[in-house]
Amino acid sequence: MSSLAVLEKNLIKFWVCALFCLCASGAVAAVLPEDRSDIMYHGYEGGGLEVTGPSVLVRKGYKDKVSVWANYYVDMITSASIDVVSRASEYTEERKEKSVGFDYLHGKTFMGFSYTNSEESDYSANSFRFGISQDFFGDLTTLGISYAVGSDTVRRNGDDNFEEDADRQIYRVDWSQVVTKNLILGFNYEGVTDEGFLNNPYRSVRFLDPNEALGYGYEPEIYPRTRTSSAQAVRAMYFLPYRAALKLEYRNYSDTWGIDAFNAEVGYVHPIDETGITVELKYRYYDQTAADFYNDLFPRSNAQNFMARDKEMSSFQTHTLGAGVTYEFETNWLPGFKRGSLNLFMDYIKFEYDDFRNVLATGQAPGQEPLYSFDAWVTRFFVSFYY
Repeated sequence: MSSLAVLEKNLIKFWVCALFCLCASGAVAAVLPEDRSDIMYHGYEGGGLEVTGPSVLVRKGYKDKVSVWANYYVDMITSASIDVVSRASEYTEERKEKSVGFDYLHGKTFMGFSYTNSEESDYSANSFRFGISQDFFGDLTTLGISYAVGSDTVRRNGDDNFEEDADRQIYRVDWSQVVTKNLILGFNYEGVTDEGFLNNPYRSVRFLDPNEALGYGYEPEIYPRTRTSSAQAVRAMYFLPYRAALKLEYRNYSDTWGIDAFNAEVGYVHPIDETGITVELKYRYYDQTAADFYNDLFPRSNAQNFMARDKEMSSFQTHTLGAGVTYEFETNWLPGFKRGSLNLFMDYIKFEYDDFRNVLATGQAPGQEPLYSFDAWVTRFFVSFYY
């Protein structure tokens, strides 16, 4: 039986058990998300890549039963990353994403449906998601399950004859448990199946070639057309006596391409009394092994059936330090609004690669270039209004 069939068979069993638990539970009133509007600026800068843009989210409820929302998100991309400048010149791109959805509340049962469309010059993506969750056992336990399906179209700028499809399915199960008055635990499973054209049509692998001035040549990457991955995560939040909270997370990932990864994160949230200010700090470590068909430098042309040199397929680690501050304020000066908040979050990320080399370094023999590393900054600033 294929890995895809095994995953789907196991998840169908889990869904049946989960749905039975949901249907067998009693019904007590819950609440929908608050009505709100968010305006956000996001930015990423690191490794020669810059991504900036706005995002707008609006959510509105009706009779405590239905909540509808819409989101508009833009990425303005300028890329002079090592993958780009080693083979071509810097480029600019723009991606626009639109999402709409609604949530429905019936007693303790919460259901949500959403649709997302993303468009850029050489890529189109469409996805649908449905989820259902319910509180039971005296509201101490919450079980949620969701399913998403995506259909993408991959194109290549400058080549009108190139067009490929990529499809995916995502299965997710979430379980949260109130253990004590101070401790909440959460468990999550996510399975993903991908099929179609799964690599970047612009990327190349390099191989030893004594006939080339650099000592190596390039040819297109070739990926398998199927991929199945699974991830399990456990999260905990412990509320400290002085109103602060400690957050912990551990997540494990594996897929049929041979990539194994894990991340561990610790966070601290501290509200400052009578100021409306909340401060957050975090540290995250991520470690990943390389795909089975990855190589920084292949011994010859067409060395394998599948070949990759995307650095995200290699073995690497990241260290993330993050900080954020939220300021909540009254909105008496804005008729119809209850309150607002200003939010600023910044992450510093250090990427360190174990088997991806910096080909821009001169004077080095092929395969002897220094290992690549870079720093990145991620910024998110947004204002929220609740009504």
